[in-house]
Amino acid sequence: MLVTTTMGSSWEDAVKRLLADPHAATLVRDCYYDAPLEVAAERYYTSDEWIAIHDLIGEGPGTALDVGAGNGIVSYALARDQWSVSALEPDPSELVGAGAIRTLARYAGADIRIVESFGEDVGLPSESFDLIVARQVVHHTRNIDDFFCEMFRLLRRGGTFFSFRDHVADNDVQRAQFFAEHPLHRFYGGENAFSEAQYRAALVGAGFEMRRQWGHFGAAFNFAPMRALDVARGAAGKLLPPHLADAAAKIMSSPMLYPMVGAILSRLYRHPGRHVAFLAWKR
Repeated sequence: MLVTTTMGSSWEDAVKRLLADPHAATLVRDCYYDAPLEVAAERYYTSDEWIAIHDLIGEGPGTALDVGAGNGIVSYALARDQWSVSALEPDPSELVGAGAIRTLARYAGADIRIVESFGEDVGLPSESFDLIVARQVVHHTRNIDDFFCEMFRLLRRGGTFFSFRDHVADNDVQRAQFFAEHPLHRFYGGENAFSEAQYRAALVGAGFEMRRQWGHFGAAFNFAPMRALDVARGAAGKLLPPHLADAAAKIMSSPMLYPMVGAILSRLYRHPGRHVAFLAWKR
């Protein structure tokens, strides 16, 4: 996604630095920046993250907009799930932008329409989409209120808006800490984070009806590539001796219990830059 920079560098430049760092191989893979792109995209489609999203939004047919599509992994997954996909991506980059999406679409034989615009002013007709998906995008917006108003305009009545993996900072102190800890912010200066209240206010203010909110550990689409078992082990290990922690973690991470466990852990976890997800609809 093309973002305004303050350090004379681009998102593509920042990712190239990451790719050149031999110590960042795991992070590169976790971010789906590894080559070849078509293999990374297929891995994303079969990931716990996308499985959780698929379970939430279902399959096409229908029209879907992938906002801030980056290298196109979400557009690819949507197309695999029979959605008619438009990818909103203003960055022309062959590595992390529209050029990469075109390459991926050719590989997949998918008809992915690329729209090279910013989210605050897309320039498409109103009520064009049944579904809008935004993966780690909203915190990059230049004006969060204008962004959500534009998404509301583009969505059809009865349509679904889903954003996930957006960074949260409760205040300026947390935001500064998040900037300092982010592995790429020092290279291009394009990161940002809002409070949960700011995200919700902008969504509702644009006219959306909130359906659900997830904190950092609420669902795999926020905490992947970690697994629910990994999350539960981390929590149990702080409270129980090792011989009990593993057994407790298996129980805590069961499909029946984990939603409650994840919600509780999310309320307790207040680290700067944690993730939040929102599901909303247009009545």
